[in-house]
Amino acid sequence: MVKVIRPNERDCGTAQTPGMKREAGISASLTDSKGLWMGTAVNSPGASSGAHHHGQNESGIYILRGRVRFRWGENLEHVVDTEPGDFIFVPPYEIHLEENLDPENEAELLLARNSQEQIVVNVPDPRGT
Repeated sequence: MVKVIRPNERDCGTAQTPGMKREAGISASLTDSKGLWMGTAVNSPGASSGAHHHGQNESGIYILRGRVRFRWGENLEHVVDTEPGDFIFVPPYEIHLEENLDPENEAELLLARNSQEQIVVNVPDPRGT
């Protein structure tokens, strides 16, 4: 059966990372989906998420609003700046973080994962900051 999940019906109880707020829109609990999970993430103006990975999950990210700097790698040594319309693929176990480059406006991301198991492993920033 087709289900519509309105913004006020999203699940805010999904796993979180400091500096970022995630909400589920398609999940087993909301739609009875078996393998697909989708949601949104918002970074406050100028905020950076903490370093994290998503275990064995593949993640797809689409930039809806804002300019976001992605850092990834064992020491977060890789960097790319993204903007609305960009897609990002994050492979399993890849440590990464997202930085909102706009000090005045939120950045909003659309998230998709290939598992209902919403693994979020928050890790210490490997840069020691």
